[in-house]
Amino acid sequence: MRRRTEAVRPSAPSDDRRRFMAGPAAFLGGPANVIMQLSWAPVGRGVVESTVDSGRFDLRPRKRGRTTLTYLAVAMLGTDEDRVAFREAVNTAHRQVRSGPDSPVRYNAFDPRLQLWVAACLYQGTVDSLTYLFGPLDEASADELYAEAARFGTTLQVPEKLWPPDRAAFAEYWRSMLPELSPDERVREYLLTQLVDMGPYGRWERRLFRRVNRFFTTGFLPQHFRDELGLAWSDREQRAFEVVMRLIGRVLTVGPEA
Repeated sequence: MRRRTEAVRPSAPSDDRRRFMAGPAAFLGGPANVIMQLSWAPVGRGVVESTVDSGRFDLRPRKRGRTTLTYLAVAMLGTDEDRVAFREAVNTAHRQVRSGPDSPVRYNAFDPRLQLWVAACLYQGTVDSLTYLFGPLDEASADELYAEAARFGTTLQVPEKLWPPDRAAFAEYWRSMLPELSPDERVREYLLTQLVDMGPYGRWERRLFRRVNRFFTTGFLPQHFRDELGLAWSDREQRAFEVVMRLIGRVLTVGPEA
């Protein structure tokens, strides 16, 4: 199932883009973005094997969601001082996330390569969300957004020089990573049960929202990740997803600023 392309439309103003990417777009596309991040084995294993219970999505999904949304808001809307403070807080948890002797892959949450991949997923998810909501960005807006998105990594331990210098370099980096993205059975089960099917939530929440969550999560995922998880997706579902997202985008553009 290939994503449809369409003509470039006028972009949302830059201040609105930052607000939307840290709000509704992040909420709707969040599970899919985490799936992309965890599909690289060192990141996936770092999450499923984590002993930091206070930050585990499968134990405290609401707290984890709030932390992620706060990170996006601080990275894109905060001051330099805000980002330094948030980095120090995150570092406290990350110091405990490292592979043990029985882990099948080596990982360390301070590894800038792993954080670069997480930042890359956040940027790619942001572009996808904004495109679905408002239409493709024009070239100038796309370049501006890409420069801003470096903060997804530099807010943590990614050196600025490690962020691909332009969008063409980023596209090459993204393509080079795809062969590495195949979650093992334990990570795959975690992604399906916890993120797609809302495993950490209560029975009534799952009954009410699981199908909706699966629809948006599958819709936001690029085809490579759908294939890895065995998530079926038809042309009809793609069209429905695009219509719903565009309607949400229209509501956001006329609604009051939060």
